[in-house]
Amino acid sequence: MAAGQNQRNRKNDSMVTKTGKARLGPLNLAQLTKMLETSTKPKDKNKLQRAIRKFTPAIAPVVA
Repeated sequence: MAAGQNQRNRKNDSMVTKTGKARLGPLNLAQLTKMLETSTKPKDKNKLQRAIRKFTPAIAPVVA
């Protein structure tokens, strides 16, 4: 029965997942870059860099 206790005590925050990880989707480019500068974990930095790359337009490779 102890498995469901977290649901009673947890506040609903739309920016955080059920496990406590931050959601990156609704953040804008400035917020993502600020998080990247303050982040220390390599796993989080990679995740933030991938989210930032979604904002920048991809340059199509030129095939000769």
